[in-house]
This record gives sequence, structure tokens and C-alpha cells, in this order.
Amino acid sequence: MNTYSRLPVTFERGEGAWLWDTRGNKYLDALSGIAVCGLGHAHPAVSAALCAQADRLIHTSNLYGVALQERLADALTEAAGMDRAFFCNSGAESIEAAIKLARLYGHQRQIAQPAIVVAEKSFHGRTLATLSATGNRKVQAGFEPLVQGFIRVPYDDVEALHAVARNSPQVVAVLVEPIQGEGGINIPSDDYLREIRALCDRNGWLMMLDEIQTGMARTGRWFAYQHHHDLYPDVISVAKGLANGVPIGACLARGAAAEVYQPGTHGSTFGGNPLACSAALAVIATIRAERLTERAAALGRRLLDGLHAALDGCELVVEVRGRGLMMGIELARPSTHLPALGLERGILFSVQSEKVIRLLPPLIISDAEADEIVSRVAALVREDAARAA
Repeated sequence: MNTYSRLPVTFERGEGAWLWDTRGNKYLDALSGIAVCGLGHAHPAVSAALCAQADRLIHTSNLYGVALQERLADALTEAAGMDRAFFCNSGAESIEAAIKLARLYGHQRQIAQPAIVVAEKSFHGRTLATLSATGNRKVQAGFEPLVQGFIRVPYDDVEALHAVARNSPQVVAVLVEPIQGEGGINIPSDDYLREIRALCDRNGWLMMLDEIQTGMARTGRWFAYQHHHDLYPDVISVAKGLANGVPIGACLARGAAAEVYQPGTHGSTFGGNPLACSAALAVIATIRAERLTERAAALGRRLLDGLHAALDGCELVVEVRGRGLMMGIELARPSTHLPALGLERGILFSVQSEKVIRLLPPLIISDAEADEIVSRVAALVREDAARAA
């Protein structure tokens, strides 16, 4: 179906941070399949895990024990500081699991119409519930009636959250991204997540974080909330970089939230099958063995410094911001034409919110490749600024 405005290119193979199209042209991938291929393309550890598992067992269903799923749950909950994991197949499904968990949590506390606080400019998915939670009218238009039970507030606005607490006794949870990705790489103030944690503790709410884009070492920690010492959410949604391109998602929970689901309250036919879990375990093992959380943090500093230097004085640039390998270059005017120009120059990136160049390169890029990203993107921005002058 005609659901994508695709760029005029088809890729047939990849290696590391590079892709080759069907005509043999080579591209530097600064988008990683939208934060999915954190280990780059055709990573040998992932390929070996998939081939070995496909030769042994692909699927049995969750009617039976799945040993690799149990191993993955142990690895993920250890990395996240959580207690339990529910496995599904995508980021939207992991948010659906969080939304259902919050509603069930509310009903168990005799709240007849439980509500979840969400943020403007957020993006949580395209299923009916997740697009209803999303703070982007373009995503919602044409799909009314939307799912009820969401209260929207401005992102990074603690006072708005306090106003909700005073006036909305039906609230059971807050759901936010620790850094907004689709909304334009919006990084909140340092105390934002801590204030949410304190507010949730005072009111008996669940603190739920959408770490689909920020998780799996993307920001220089396993999860973005871990930039705050001793802060733990109640629920985390994970997907994208979890299995380097193999579809999988997870909803992680701790404390009381980890005990809400019981047999029959939620499920997934394909979720956490042996093939997907083998890939995810290979990703986690590689991140640990190659210390890619630390590497992402160092590369992020290199990219940020490089972009600041290369774009200094460019009037088109409003701000360069980022954390780890999650970068945004906010421009002064709509720039949705830039990804097509980037394609012509052999570099892949996206533009969010019409004005923000989004860079999500693989965690495994070299220093030279990071510098090449800076060089190619900065040249495009400066050329575009000169054309409009």
C-alpha cells in the first residue's frame, strides 16, 4: 500500500556503517535504519547467532518454555535494573503493553476510568492506542475516534504535571520519552525525569519511559534514564536497537508494576521467539564485550564538537544538540528536501519536525567515519544556506 514517500534508492547489501545500492553506489549510514542497526549492517555476531538458531529452532509459541527468552529477560532486566520482561515484536507493541499495564494497574486500584499523562510532540507508535498517546496531530488525523484516557501536557513542563496532579484524580501513570526523537531530538532539563519520579511516588502513579529510540546504548548508557544516578522508572518500553534489525520489542517493569500482568491478561504469538531472542542476546553480548555504551558517549562528544565547529557562524543553524549518538541540528526553516540531497552525496539521515536534521549513526563507527559524517552534513547545510542567501 502507498504508505511511504520513499527516496529513490534500493539497498542490496551493507557492511558496518556503509550501504550499497543496486547500482553499486556506496552510502554512509548516519541513520542506522532509524536507530535500529546499532551494530551496523551484517554484523558477524548477529549473523552467526541467526544462522545457528535458524538451523536449530525458530518458533514454538509462548504456550511452552522458551529458554532463550528467559536468558534475554535476565540480560535485559539486569541492564535496566528491572524485575520482569514481556516480549513482543515492535516498539508500538511494547507501548501497547505499557498502556494496558497502566490501565489494569488503575482498575486494580478501583479507578474506573484510568488516565495516562503524555507529552506534546511525543511519538509512541501508529496503532490506535499509541497514536492516541502520540503528541502529533498529523499522525492522528483521519483515524478518529481516538482512544480515550490520555491527558496531554507540554514536554519538559513540570508545573503542568503538578496541575494535572491537583485536578485529575483518575491519573494512574505518566508516559514520556527521556529524549524526544521523532519530535526533533528534544532534550529536557536535567531535573525533568527526577521531578516526574517524585510526582509519581507522591501520587501512586507509574513512571513509564518510552526508551524505544534512546535505549540499547544509543545515548551513551544502556538506557537514557541512567544518565540520572539512582533513578528508576516503573515501566520501560524497548525495541529498535534490541536485535539489530530483527523485529522484537520488550516491556520491562519493576516493583508493583512487574506483578500486574497475570496469565490471560496479555500475550503475543511471535513475541520473544527463539530466533529473535538469539539476535538480541548477540547484540547485548557485543555491546558489553566492545564497551559500546562508553564508545557511544565518546563518539557523541566527538560528533557534537565537530558539528559545532563545522557549523559555527552558519545563520541557517539554530542549535546543535544531542546525547551520545542521538544528534539533532535545528535549522531556521523547513528542510525536508535535505535527505534527498544527502542521498546524492552518499550520506543517509532524516529530517524531523520539518526543521531538525536527525543523526543516529551506528555505535560501531570509527573516529574517521564520525568525522566524515560531520564533513558531509555540514557541507550540505552550508550549501543550503548559501542557496537561500
